[in-house]
Amino acid sequence: MTSWQELADSAATCTRCDLYERATGTVFGEGPADAAMVLVGEQPGDQEDKHGRPFVGPAGRVLDRALADSGIGRQDVYLTNAVKHFKWTERGNRRIHQRPNATEIRACTYWLDAELGVVRPRLVVLLGAVAGEAMFGPRFRVGEHKGKVEDASLGPWQGLVVSTIHPSAVLRGPDPESRDRAYAGLVEDLVVAREAAAGAAAAS
Repeated sequence: MTSWQELADSAATCTRCDLYERATGTVFGEGPADAAMVLVGEQPGDQEDKHGRPFVGPAGRVLDRALADSGIGRQDVYLTNAVKHFKWTERGNRRIHQRPNATEIRACTYWLDAELGVVRPRLVVLLGAVAGEAMFGPRFRVGEHKGKVEDASLGPWQGLVVSTIHPSAVLRGPDPESRDRAYAGLVEDLVVAREAAAGAAAAS
């Protein structure tokens, strides 16, 4: 059986799509290799690309706060992204996130499939539309799945899935009130995920 470290080492030289050409490097998942819960984001951002770790930028700080407020320890979950390379466009001296296309998402699902096969979580939290598309296909819409506990499978992995917004959606809110609503919804969905994972553990 392939170990997590073998997967990470292999992903470091991934050329399955063209995104590797402009990224600093592969940003692979991190966390306990036997975590009961996996959180899947969309793709690395500028800070993640520079540091080589998932969720260490502004959206990561929102996620850390939401995890704490929902009773989930970051150290207890496995964090990864559906796409492992940063896709960006230049605006002045800034690198601005671009959404991965269907081909790039499909190419990188290879790694998510492999990660879930090694970690074998009871539950996966899908953070945003790209993560949802990697799991459910291109017809996925966050609003249709948000906050629901669903059965899903990817490759050999089968388990429970809860979908919610990406933490960056909180930051994009046009005013404090909308940001507060988005954040409260994110925490509510994470509580649903925590309780579903606990229920699955009790039933096993």
